[in-house]
Formats: sequence, structure tokens, C-alpha cells
Amino acid sequence: MRYISTRGKAPALTFEEAMLTGLARDGGLYVPEEVPTLTNAQIAAMAGKSYEDVAFEVMRPFIGETFTDAQFKTLISRAYAGFGHAARAPLVQLDSNHFLLELFHGPTLAFKDFAMQLIGQMFQAALSRSGERVTIVGATSGDTGSAAIEAFRGLAAVDVFILYPHGRVSEVQRRQMTTPAESNVHALAVDGDFDDCQAAVKDMFNDFTFREEVKLAGVNSINWGRVLAQVVYYFTAAVSLGAPHREVSFTVPTGNFGDIFAGYIAKKMGLPIADLVVATNRNDILHRTLQTGAYTKEGVTPTISPSMDIQVSSNFERALFDAYGRDGAAVAGQMDDLGNGGFEISQGAYQMLKDTFKSGRASEEDTFTAIKHYRANHGELLCPHTAVGVHVAEEHLGATPMVTLATAHPAKFPDAVKEATGITAPLPPRMADLYDRPERVTRVAGDLAAIQAVIRGRMTH
Repeated sequence: MRYISTRGKAPALTFEEAMLTGLARDGGLYVPEEVPTLTNAQIAAMAGKSYEDVAFEVMRPFIGETFTDAQFKTLISRAYAGFGHAARAPLVQLDSNHFLLELFHGPTLAFKDFAMQLIGQMFQAALSRSGERVTIVGATSGDTGSAAIEAFRGLAAVDVFILYPHGRVSEVQRRQMTTPAESNVHALAVDGDFDDCQAAVKDMFNDFTFREEVKLAGVNSINWGRVLAQVVYYFTAAVSLGAPHREVSFTVPTGNFGDIFAGYIAKKMGLPIADLVVATNRNDILHRTLQTGAYTKEGVTPTISPSMDIQVSSNFERALFDAYGRDGAAVAGQMDDLGNGGFEISQGAYQMLKDTFKSGRASEEDTFTAIKHYRANHGELLCPHTAVGVHVAEEHLGATPMVTLATAHPAKFPDAVKEATGITAPLPPRMADLYDRPERVTRVAGDLAAIQAVIRGRMTH
């Protein structure tokens, strides 16, 4: 299994190389040369199996010779051992044909744990084998950062620096990043918004001198390993609802497009997915793009669903690559135009995207109303991002079962949940002292040189 860049000019890599590299040297994102498929019989055989067993079946074709079967099974087992629910990603029924996929039972109470806990195990195994050290730099709009810090804290071969927009994440999200005491993890509060943080990370990867000097690696959703791990729960959910014998649809609250792209990969692997619905908040660039064929940045407005307050959706580039018939030069041209504010998608590529994805948006009022309604009428307490998903899913319900991804625990966004319902969502017992732990954070200007100086000064190797 080889991995190629969406911009067509970087060398093809193995799974291990693509995982440890993150962003390709031509600025593109790695995707598999071809997506392996599973037969209906293989999918049907997943029924009743553990999450870990399904994860092995789904991911094994993508990893080549990076790990033996026994090694990979051990890494998967370790990755999910700390989850707070035996099913790892349980389904909850909301209505006759509407289900919630609870993805918040991991150590940091968000869907990012599914990928990050596994990435942590795979990085450690690969690095201990080679004897190398790396410096992981990531940008977060809230959940990626805490999941990365949780996965890599205390690991011998890794330094972790997480950039988050100062004042634009929830208090729980911030404290999950700033309270770990391990010396190899660093939270950097950047003056700016998430897109500024993400741009700084990409600029660091494109500064090849710095990249080599600090042995830079990435665990944002630009990392193919992240997307791959997220493919698994589409299979477990769909099989629980009757796949491959019947189709299932999914609605995904998303800002960076990684989580719904994982659903697209599941569909390409043979999972019978009817609709893939993109749910956005008022920062609705993905919805607007799918409606108009024009990807145009309009600035970010802070919302009660801050993890989706994004205008540059990194993983959308992977979808564009397929939409343009895997023409790297065409994608590179579009990404150049993005630097000038946006781009028009060609008619053929736009048709492919419209045929593949549906979309909708939720206003702040819609989001509050959904949280309030589902608490009062269904007994479910939703985080604001999940509420965005549920609101949009309601517009796409039909004869096919609809699964909305519940991406975070409501306790991660207590202010919004309390305003909508009057209820304070309690943190799980293992995190009950979060507000009492001392914080460690560095405020830094939204300036590439300033951020690089902090990283150079704090590295432990």
C-alpha cells in the first residue's frame, strides 16, 4: 500500500512514512494510491464483533508491512483500553429512524480520541523501533489538542506542541490542554483564530530547514492515520443497523472535513452508505461550497460550537483530489487560489461533490433549540456540535436509518448546555478535579518566527 500527495509532486510513501511525515513536501495531503474494498460477506461477518476486532479488519489493508498482525492487534487493544464504554462507540436511538453515535467515551470526551489514542500507540511503536525522536506540532479548535496531549504525554520519543486560538476554546477544552504536568507537552495560546493556528503549522511544515531541525511530525487531520482510524466507527454503526443488507445514512458536524471524509472512505470500501450529510454552524463555508460550487472565505464568527469555527477545511483538499480525477496539478492550482480568498470548482468536479455529499447549516438559535428540545423530549443532553448535527439531520430524515455523530460530551461545553437547558452537565468522575489542577500555558503572538522560537527553546532533545 502506497500513499500519494493530493498535489502530485511528492514521492509516494509507505503507511509508516506517510504517518510520520504528516504533510507532504509539496504542501499536499497523503491519500492511499487506491482504496481497498471489503466484500458484503466480510462486512456482514463484523456483526457482533468487538470494536477492536472490527478496527483490525477495516484498517489492516491500509497499513502494509508497517506492523505485523499481532503487533497491530496489540496497538489497537491498548488504544481503546481507556475508553469509558465497553462498546467504545455505542448507538443510542433518538427516534424511529434516527440514531446518535456516541463518540465521546474516550479519555478527553471527544471523537478525536478514536484516532489520537491509536496514533499515539503507532508513533511510539515505530519510533522505538527506529530509535528516532520527533516533534509533533498541531493546531486545534479545541478537541484535537487535548486528544493529542492525552495520547502523547510522557512518551519518550516525542515532544508535543499544540497551538490553540487564545480565548476561543471552552474552559474544559483549555484545561485539558494546560493541566497535564508531563514535560514533553506544551500548550501554546496563539493570538488569532483557528485558521491562523492551522496556517502556522502548515508554514512550519513548508519551512524545510526548521522541519529537519526539529524532526517535525503532524497529528492534525492532515495525517492520514487520523482519517483511517475514524473510518472504523462508520462500519460498527452501520453493521449494528443492518449493513450490508440495508443502507445507512450519516450526518456529521464538521469544520475541517476530516470526520466526514472518513465516511467517504468507508463508502468507497464498500459500506452501503446512502447519504453523507455535512452539518455546519454559521461558519458555513462547506455548506456554501456544496450549494454554489465556489469556496470563498468570509472570516470566522465565534459560536457556541467553537470546534467548527473554521474557514479553511484542510481535508476538503482530499475530496477535491478525487473530484478532479486525482489530478494533483488541478488541486495545487485551487490551493494557490485559496491564498487569494477562494476558488471556483470546475463543473465536473462540483457535480461529483454534489453527488457524494449533502449539507445543511444550523444557526446559533437552531443549536440552542436542538439542545433544549432533545433534553426535554428525548432525555438526551447534547453538546453544541452534536446539536448542529442533529438539527441538520432532521432535514434529511427518510426511510433509511440516519446516524448523527455525537462528537463531544456535553460537559466539555457546560456554559452553552446550561444556557439552553438550565442543567450543568457533570464531568465523568475521573475528571472531576479538572478545575482544581494547576495550568501550564504559554501565550504567543500569531507570528511564525515567534512560535518557532518557543518550540526551539522548549524541546527536550
